[in-house]
Amino acid sequence: MQEVYLPGMADWEGLTTIIRVTSYRHLLKGQHLIVKKKQTRYYISSLNETVEQFAQRIRNYWHVENKVHSVRDVTQGEDASRIRVQPLPNLFALARNLALNLYREQGETNMAQAQRQAGFGLEFLKTLFRMK
Repeated sequence: MQEVYLPGMADWEGLTTIIRVTSYRHLLKGQHLIVKKKQTRYYISSLNETVEQFAQRIRNYWHVENKVHSVRDVTQGEDASRIRVQPLPNLFALARNLALNLYREQGETNMAQAQRQAGFGLEFLKTLFRMK
């Protein structure tokens, strides 16, 4: 491990670790690499863990982020939503989460397909809500 000094570091009570993660994001179109983007992220922590433990924590965080946010954005178009006046954005976020949780509880793994099925008719919705 390498000693690092940052201005104002003494004011961060309990700071024990500064982590730099360099990752590469690959955007593919079919078999062809379109963009290879390098990203550097920094984390600070008061935990005293091994490199492997921190790496696992960071991977787990991004797993959740990718599982939830990317599905809400890509499948449900959340980022493109024009709903801006409170409390509607929060209510729609709750509705989107409810839908994803219902799909997953039903055993669905493809959220886009589950959303399409839910829009085709009441039968799938009845199974989601356990109605007869």
